[in-house]
Amino acid sequence: MTVSYAYGQPGRVSDEARARVREAAERLGYPGPHPGARSLRRGRTGNLGVVLGEHLTYAFEDPQAARFLSGVAQVCADHGMALTLVPVTGTPSDVDRVTEAAVDAFVVWTTADDDPVVDAIVATGLPAVIHGGPLREGLSFVAADDRAAAAAAGREVFAGARRPGVLSFPLDRGRISQIAYGAQGSPSSGRVPGPIPETAPGIDPDASTFRVTRQRLRGYRDAWACAGGDWSQVLVAVCSTNSAHEAEALAAELLTGPYACDAIAAMSDELALGALRAATRLGLSVPGDLTLIGWDDSDAAALAGLTTIAQSLRDQGARCARTALGHPAPAGQSAEVPWNLVSRASTRRP
Repeated sequence: MTVSYAYGQPGRVSDEARARVREAAERLGYPGPHPGARSLRRGRTGNLGVVLGEHLTYAFEDPQAARFLSGVAQVCADHGMALTLVPVTGTPSDVDRVTEAAVDAFVVWTTADDDPVVDAIVATGLPAVIHGGPLREGLSFVAADDRAAAAAAGREVFAGARRPGVLSFPLDRGRISQIAYGAQGSPSSGRVPGPIPETAPGIDPDASTFRVTRQRLRGYRDAWACAGGDWSQVLVAVCSTNSAHEAEALAAELLTGPYACDAIAAMSDELALGALRAATRLGLSVPGDLTLIGWDDSDAAALAGLTTIAQSLRDQGARCARTALGHPAPAGQSAEVPWNLVSRASTRRP
């Protein structure tokens, strides 16, 4: 019992007794109680699991993911919890990795509607919160109103445009990079900037299995419709990852040729900054030849004078963690996740 107290409740034994126990343990090569056994006795592990929905390096390479995780980490630190990252690789082992994770609750970074990992999390019976999507009955959900924010962004960036474009997140778990016009079928006012060439099957916002992508495409479609345009006039470049390098290459295609875009709405600041580099390389002025908008209001966006949608992913990460761990939100915090449009030099005021 003295040994047990020395390790588990050191305040119940004297300093002398505790020192003798530690000395004897060192002679015997005893490292102390096994953490796994201790967690079984307590009925909890003291770990919060974050399922990334991406490869592990994404947590360190993507600035928005890093902001989100910093919010989660702060809550863990405040409540004496450890943080366990559970990366997803797109293979069947993902389900096993989630099922075997020694955690007390889960926070899920944005993933696809059909990701089997979500079903695996539900099956554990542990508390879980999903950020961004998908919506799943019985699981808590945290996200800004992406459709409304995208509509506001679109109205700003598409004002006066004739050939709009979008730099999009992936449409589904296949993460295929492509460029195509919007799918036919939206109501049109007949405002057509010029003949549209034959293209691959159009991109339908409603068909995307990533909720964030789906809602933002819908918002951009709403904005262009409000401007009197048809979704089939909008060129959509789908990026496989949130990469400025990939966005630069795709934006170069959007900005050249007889149907070159004169306005681009990007789903992140990273993608927008890639487009800005492409425009600079092609000798295009912003906002003279091209209007451009990003998303997230990163430090780099402010330095570049980029119009963007501001939202605090750090605050959203903290909210997800508090909800998963069963801790109430700070007094006065609204259930709605705030966002706002930050106008800078890359757009012209409508």
